[in-house]
Amino acid sequence: MKTIDELWTIRDVSAYLRVPAETLYRWRKVKYGPPAARVGRHLRYEPDSVRAWVREQAAA
Repeated sequence: MKTIDELWTIRDVSAYLRVPAETLYRWRKVKYGPPAARVGRHLRYEPDSVRAWVREQAAA
């Protein structure tokens, strides 16, 4: 049976990147940071997209 990766919450991404959640909200406002999708009133992140964003930052 195929499993589906869970989407990360802003807390998950904050812990992964070791930045405050407020930083993620600020980055989103200025169109920076890993891509997020709004699900209702919540932000959700694809773990692979967050990891890819980190790799792009390291390569820059």
